[in-house]
Amino acid sequence: MTRYLMTLACLAGLVLGSASAATRDEQKQACQGDAIRLCTFAIPNEAKITACMKKKLDQLSPKCRAMFEPLPKKGDTASKPKE
Repeated sequence: MTRYLMTLACLAGLVLGSASAATRDEQKQACQGDAIRLCTFAIPNEAKITACMKKKLDQLSPKCRAMFEPLPKKGDTASKPKE
């Protein structure tokens, strides 16, 4: 069981590390439940879990989904220009 949880912790960091500035602990906290719920068949293969979670992005919890969103680029604004 410990190995299983450690695999998920590593997965969260590897899968989501490039998509967000969140720490590994934040990523694990946000996505561990989703990985278990949606991608159990893929554990412990990190590449398969990553692919599974990306395919099921619409089913991820909001916190986990946020980990897959790219960081905004400097100078980009999300608001519409004033008319």
